Amino acid sequence: QLQVVESGGGLVQPGGSLRLSCAVSGVALNDSAIGWFRQVPGHEREGMTCTTSNGRFTNYGNSAGGRFTISRDIAKNTVYLWMNGLKPEDTAVYYCALRSHYTGTFCGVYNVDLYDYWGQGTQVTVST
Repeated sequence: QLQVVESGGGLVQPGGSLRLSCAVSGVALNDSAIGWFRQVPGHEREGMTCTTSNGRFTNYGNSAGGRFTISRDIAKNTVYLWMNGLKPEDTAVYYCALRSHYTGTFCGVYNVDLYDYWGQGTQVTVST
């Protein structure tokens, strides 16, 4: 059974850093594209970053602003979102999502509907 499970959220002060983890089971990372998204209540889900199945192509959304980085650990079948220089406006629920069995070169950070498996989300709060 394919599962996506996020972890690592929490409370962080402005300017701080956080690393989110996304553990994938049921499919190999090198068989799927994967992305990170976030959502604030009352707003649409926003794409932050995604990477292709071979890790060669990575896209970042406008809000990532050079502060967020996606990385993969193939051996652990886990994807990470490294967040630096956090701002209060980064407060949101962060989701990891899989575009299963997609091996193309366009992971689609702005195309939420392309992703078919979603985690439950992890809350990130940036505040003093």
